[in-house]
Amino acid sequence: MGMVSRARDLVASLRVSEVVPSPNIWHWPRVYEAENRAQDAGGAVWAALEPLADWSGDVVDVGCGSGFHLPRFAERARSVTGVEPHEPLVEQARARVAGLPTVRVVSGSAQAVPLMDATADVVHARTAYFFGDGCQPGLREADRVLRPGGALVVVDLDAARPPYGRWLRADIPSYDGAAVDAFFERQGFTRHRVATVWRFPDRETLVSVLRIEFSAKVAARAAAEVDGLEFTVGYRVLVRRKPSGLVL
Repeated sequence: MGMVSRARDLVASLRVSEVVPSPNIWHWPRVYEAENRAQDAGGAVWAALEPLADWSGDVVDVGCGSGFHLPRFAERARSVTGVEPHEPLVEQARARVAGLPTVRVVSGSAQAVPLMDATADVVHARTAYFFGDGCQPGLREADRVLRPGGALVVVDLDAARPPYGRWLRADIPSYDGAAVDAFFERQGFTRHRVATVWRFPDRETLVSVLRIEFSAKVAARAAAEVDGLEFTVGYRVLVRRKPSGLVL
């Protein structure tokens, strides 16, 4: 079973107090750093995020990992808080943002964010925890942390778009993208599909990333299908706003 599928399969069975492991970044943080640099080479996800929320306020990045995206948020936000359950990654993220006075990193999980009620304008999560049914505790926690009118923004991989989506489904034959879409629709999210390019500096890096994302068999197949140094990856950008007034 691939790394992505392991994390997704755990979500539905976890209790509120438990943490969803992220095997790829937890076990291979250096390779995952290279993956982060390769992702969304044209900035399509960032362009899609721009109109969906007020990024100039107080931003919380849930499952921030080693803090790769925190400096980008800090360019505009009044404050940025990275939340990460894995202590080695907490330390890496803190080192990354040490020179940024408006950014902090705290130990916590999607189900237990160590912030007071109504203190964030945006809660952002990218390929972390919010994979469909089973993530309801995290949804409730995001609503608690958000101010009225604030936005929960979830960025997840789109299994419907090849070739990455095809590899993902090969590792998780039971994955039902339509059911995941329906789940988030029931939860009140608006969905935006975004096509991106992952671009790598060399074949060694590309193959290393595929090996931490997929099972050995699927990673080998994927590497054989990619002739050059890039491939297309689809994302679903999901957004839900916390009501700003009385809902009857």
